Amino acid sequence: MKYFRLACGCLFCLAVLVMTACKPKPRYQMVGEPSSEQPSAAPAPTSPGQSPISSPRPSQPSEGQALGSATLASSIRPAIILVTVFDASGKLLRTGTGFFVADDGRLITNCHTTDGGAYGVAKMGDGTICNVTGILASSTTLDLAVLKAEVKEVPFLPLNKTGKTDVGTRVVVIGSALAGSEGTPVEGTIYVKQADRRGDRLGIVAPIPASGIGSPVVDGNGAVIGIVIARNEKGEGLDLVQPSSVVQAFLAQIAPEATARWAGIAEIRPSPRPTPKPPSVAARQQPNRQPRLVYKPRPNYPFEAHFHDNAARTGRFRLSFDANGNVKDVLTVQSTGNDLLDRASTRALRQWKSEPGREWSTMIPITFETPR
Repeated sequence: MKYFRLACGCLFCLAVLVMTACKPKPRYQMVGEPSSEQPSAAPAPTSPGQSPISSPRPSQPSEGQALGSATLASSIRPAIILVTVFDASGKLLRTGTGFFVADDGRLITNCHTTDGGAYGVAKMGDGTICNVTGILASSTTLDLAVLKAEVKEVPFLPLNKTGKTDVGTRVVVIGSALAGSEGTPVEGTIYVKQADRRGDRLGIVAPIPASGIGSPVVDGNGAVIGIVIARNEKGEGLDLVQPSSVVQAFLAQIAPEATARWAGIAEIRPSPRPTPKPPSVAARQQPNRQPRLVYKPRPNYPFEAHFHDNAARTGRFRLSFDANGNVKDVLTVQSTGNDLLDRASTRALRQWKSEPGREWSTMIPITFETPR
């Protein structure tokens, strides 16, 4: 009996030892030990309230770059204009982009925009229209033309000689706000610098639209580094930019006393000292022939002028022209009866043009009908 009890006690101890050996280890004992399973990648630590941010692809511009283009455009566009050119008969020739380079109304555009022009107007981003008196300087080699507009203290873009033009520099081409989707800022890269008989030029890679020719090119700091003179139309070659250093040297050649005039009417301007000649038979038969009006824009109806009736409003205005065909003065002889209509008429009549040759005046009736 004694041995039986001893055997049972031994079996009990052995069972306790086996159960202890098979019991799993506590969780805290596994920290730092190797595991046969592959650990999952842990997310990068972030500050409270933030989520992990994936970096953009190298081939795509970051969001900051796009916002920078929009900011540059909002600060630069007030100085960008559209130049519309007419021939001597008042026929529309073409419209091109340009921008003011001085607060006195000097503007730069492409030379080919002014070809054959006798008159022109400039339209700003806010819709303001001003008369362009003529060309101060032009160069077919550089494809540049400096024009003078009849304005006072306009916003302008100073040209930057020291703007960064290294190959690989990111640039932005900014078009007119009036060009719709074609005026959207276009980002590009300076690809090469060219030097030939036409001077130093920049070649850039950018999807520039047709209306972008004549637009300013700026770097990331907003410095104007050039003007677009040609675009890549067929997917071959480069868009060409005339550097601001070349443009500034071109501007410096204009004499302070230079007079703006259109090449299309230069050959029929009267000489300073005309030689008196006896009148011809035709002149004696048709004395004092009235010069012909070649540009007659209609006044815009001011929609803030509301009337309770549908009666037409008619006014009469006397226009006085100088020898170059520009309006010297507009006199209201008979009011339309509404100050807004009178002012709209005066603004339009100041843009009229006549054949150059002598000073003269004429009476112009204008009738406004209530829009239906």
